[in-house]
Amino acid sequence: MASFSERMAPVLVLWLAMCLGATWAVDRGNFKTCDQSAFCKRQRALKPGDSPYRALLETMELTNTRLTLQLINDNNKVRLLLELYRLQGNITRVKINELKPLKPRYEVPDVLIRDPPTEPLSVLSQDESGVVLSLGVESQRVIVSVRPFRLDIMEGHDVLMSLNSRGLLAFEHLRMRKDTQADPEAEKKEEADSADQAEATKEEEEKAEEGMWEETFKSHSDSKPNGPSSISLDFSLPGVEHVYGIPEHADDLKLKTTDNGDPYRLFNLDVFQYELYNPMALYGAVPVMLAHNAQRTTGIFWLNAAETWVDISSNTAGKTVFGKMLDYVQGSSEIPQTDVRWISESGIIDVFIMLGPTPKHVFSQYASLTGTQSFPPLASLGYHQCRWNYNDQEDVRSVDAGFDEYDIPYDFIWLDIEHTDGKRYFTWDPHKFATPKEMLQGLMDKKRKMVAIVDPHIKIDSNYKIHNEIRSRGFYVKNKDGGDYEGWCWPGNAGYPDFTRADMRAWWASMFAYDQYEGSMENLYTWNDMNEPSVFNGPEVTMHKDAVHGDWENRDVHNLYGLYVQMATADGLVQRSGGVERPFVLTRAFFAGSQRYGAVWTGDNAAEWDHLKISIPMCLSLGLVGISFCGADVGGFFKSPTPELLVRWYQTGAYQPFFRAHAHLDTPRREPWLFGPENTALIREAVRQRYTFLPYWYQQFYHAYRTGEPVMRPLWVEYTQDPATFAVDDEFLIGQNLLVHPVTEEGARGVTAYLPGKEEVWFDIHTFQKHNGAQNLYIPVTMSSVRRLRFHFLILWSPSFFLIEYVLFLDPRVPARRLHHSSENASSSVLLLHGTRSLHSLCGSERSGGCRG
Repeated sequence: MASFSERMAPVLVLWLAMCLGATWAVDRGNFKTCDQSAFCKRQRALKPGDSPYRALLETMELTNTRLTLQLINDNNKVRLLLELYRLQGNITRVKINELKPLKPRYEVPDVLIRDPPTEPLSVLSQDESGVVLSLGVESQRVIVSVRPFRLDIMEGHDVLMSLNSRGLLAFEHLRMRKDTQADPEAEKKEEADSADQAEATKEEEEKAEEGMWEETFKSHSDSKPNGPSSISLDFSLPGVEHVYGIPEHADDLKLKTTDNGDPYRLFNLDVFQYELYNPMALYGAVPVMLAHNAQRTTGIFWLNAAETWVDISSNTAGKTVFGKMLDYVQGSSEIPQTDVRWISESGIIDVFIMLGPTPKHVFSQYASLTGTQSFPPLASLGYHQCRWNYNDQEDVRSVDAGFDEYDIPYDFIWLDIEHTDGKRYFTWDPHKFATPKEMLQGLMDKKRKMVAIVDPHIKIDSNYKIHNEIRSRGFYVKNKDGGDYEGWCWPGNAGYPDFTRADMRAWWASMFAYDQYEGSMENLYTWNDMNEPSVFNGPEVTMHKDAVHGDWENRDVHNLYGLYVQMATADGLVQRSGGVERPFVLTRAFFAGSQRYGAVWTGDNAAEWDHLKISIPMCLSLGLVGISFCGADVGGFFKSPTPELLVRWYQTGAYQPFFRAHAHLDTPRREPWLFGPENTALIREAVRQRYTFLPYWYQQFYHAYRTGEPVMRPLWVEYTQDPATFAVDDEFLIGQNLLVHPVTEEGARGVTAYLPGKEEVWFDIHTFQKHNGAQNLYIPVTMSSVRRLRFHFLILWSPSFFLIEYVLFLDPRVPARRLHHSSENASSSVLLLHGTRSLHSLCGSERSGGCRG
């Protein structure tokens, strides 16, 4: 007989879902602020000033590949080891670790695609105050100052970036808790330390702050057997006013200063219907920041997988345009500067400084470290139809037939968690999806595909093959006491596979084989959700930090979990085909390097105009850090869109890299034909436009795969010297040549688009009307006037077209710009003339080579 907890699991999960569904808003109290995070509060209490760290030049060693140098904290006598590398491609790597830690500290594996190749360093000069090293690129050099320790990277007379210029380097060394009996080996190690360090450690323990060895948040207690271990380092960027990146946050493209609020937080969390325009953490974390001005673009890659907070300050923050003009008139000599401070709970300092000098150089530099966006199957760039949940096979058949009936192209239909047998992943509900191969074959006959969800919380059930295998192999994450970690998620009581283990990932990949995943076929692809990981009854709705992954705590590896889940899943899809097909895997949680394994989406958004608007900077931010295959749920996951909002969202989504409609279980059905003939026609036209440009999309993804450049990119990436582009995030470029300005305001009668490029000539793709660059162009978008518009793009299109966004392309004849190929034009007319419902008119299979995906 099932235990009480097993019998109550579905009831409790349903109750939780109903409670969540009733609130329709994030509960901010479920998630920490900096003041509620002990290490963040402790580190942030340190104020800029004299750093206690001093470089010991007598310990410097310089080989052909690296410089090593010891640093000493004059307050506690703890020594650190600095490693400095000059890497190929104009990258400088700085690592700082304890010289003699009590035990190893975590260093992030599997994110870098290889051990970065180095280039020789050489000493230019040295005296008692420091050493100057050549970086070998256009008079670039790094100055290591002794007291206080500081690094300055210079080019000519210009400082490009300074490290520890504000004295905020802080490295909490591992120590024994004074009220805990040390084991003999630890005692020997302690005896080997200097008397000064031991005394300083004792004094620190006496002044220990709350939260150093244990911390409580709400009803959850976080034990810290290794004690305080946080790290911090500040970076100063002279001449910089604009910084970008560090996704995922529902915020503007240009990052804000954080002096009067919380820092930006990087900690993968299941945030239910997130708020907009704040720095709280969301589902993914990529610790990469880009800095840009008219002269140069640089980047900082902070390779750390622990909870991380990023503070940003600026000496120009708060100044109005008039104030800046006044400074100029009065001859103010103040140089704009942005200061950034990174704070992580554990691990080491391992930072890659990408010196550009252009945005595309930074993209290439970052790609050389973590890889490029995977080249997706062509069909995955088409339109995707999803809902939580399509009820059964008949529902799937009916929706599929609806697209044919209403002549709307699509390529993928999706199944959420309800398709499984009691939330047991890799299974099908025996009543609602009794013959999945029959369903999949019906789709395959039309060259269409399906995505089914496979989440990383495994129902604890002795009759469930997947659970039994994972438990018998010892593959579950452990709790602090050594037992299997258990938490609550959709199936009730669940275990969480330890994806940090290579053998676990290999086993997981093997489960996608056709003889293991019963009912699967080659046109079934995968969606990894809830992989932050989500734990309904855990602290901050995620895993306890003192849970154990092999030799490491979750606090060390937390932000890697989602990457590993997607990695194993993508490997499984590749292996099942014998290595000849490219996979498609969508993930909610991600980290640096996730671009190598598939697509991401912006999570649980809402059917609100501001959520439509924020989808643009959210995807732009992801593209800047390598993740090009991004999209937002069209129509909004929560709530119900008005017809106007839904239509405009389709038109916006058609010009974002990942194009999927999705909706919550409790919302009314919203297939494209359910909003009346006029709106159906407008949605049809939007989706057809996506297919019109499909060859261009495919070309751009291939380019991203080869170069690391984003598919969807901010204007400043191409117009690096135009300050008017630096904060624009309501329009964007697809590749170099296609400019898109969606309408994201309710009832808008027009939009004002900025056309960059003083010497550029732009053409409206609908009318071929010519516009000069470097101007703000007002475009009327009233429904009545546009509905009567006739326009040409290679062929004559329907007069019922409704312009809800403004799309421009740059004339390829203008010498200042170039279009790499023109195949998108010729292929577009073919697609439209044939009224394509799916991609089989372009490619008959998804195998590698040519246009086949």
